[in-house]
Amino acid sequence: MSRFRKICLVSVISTAAVFAFNAVSAQSSADLVAAALDHRDRPSDEKADDARRMPLEVLSFAGIGAGMDVLELEAGGGWYTEIIARTVGSNGMVYMQNPPAFEGFTGDADDNRAASHPNVTLSTTNFDELEPGNGSIDLVTWILGPHELWFEPGGTSLGDAETSFSEIVRVLRPGGRFLVVDHHAANGAGTEAGGTVHRIEESIITEMATDAGLSLLRSSPLHLNPDDPLAISVFDESIAGQTSKFVLLFEK
Repeated sequence: MSRFRKICLVSVISTAAVFAFNAVSAQSSADLVAAALDHRDRPSDEKADDARRMPLEVLSFAGIGAGMDVLELEAGGGWYTEIIARTVGSNGMVYMQNPPAFEGFTGDADDNRAASHPNVTLSTTNFDELEPGNGSIDLVTWILGPHELWFEPGGTSLGDAETSFSEIVRVLRPGGRFLVVDHHAANGAGTEAGGTVHRIEESIITEMATDAGLSLLRSSPLHLNPDDPLAISVFDESIAGQTSKFVLLFEK
């Protein structure tokens, strides 16, 4: 066989191997999340919300895997924490982060959730003072939360927006990913929508992430709802639980 044909053959085999690896990785991610969703100890009332929140699709989109170290921003009471902790398994860990000003909203729910999983650590910090060390995190998730950077409960800041995005970049390992899901705001609504109707424009989050040094890998229409008027509060009874949301994945 000529040297040229050998080089071409090696190139074809290498390319095929890359595609095969990516396919296996994607399948493994979906399998791991599916197993976590079906775990016998998962609360039945939380399982009932899967169809609406689509955790299988969202976390598979992010490429979550076993052994990952994950920082879950604004984890709340831990609905996603339960799934992420079981997906990454005993060789991974989850920082379950909530700002101090949210303690009145979460009560003991976040403490109880963290206590029920040995690979979960509760982290109570503002968004601009993240706990993990430099380059220590494989995946940062912020689900239904970046708009909170412009929300001040009781007049209390949850963190400077620009610094918060810099902190996300700081804690991510090279090649680490940042998953964002948030409620769509109307074009031109500006950052003030985050503090009033609890929405934010997709373009604002994309600009802040890329300005901080992240690259947009892909987006998904998973949570789009063309019937959402975009200008009313996400808590309004007419749209609560059915808002149109953007789903973005960035990489360091």
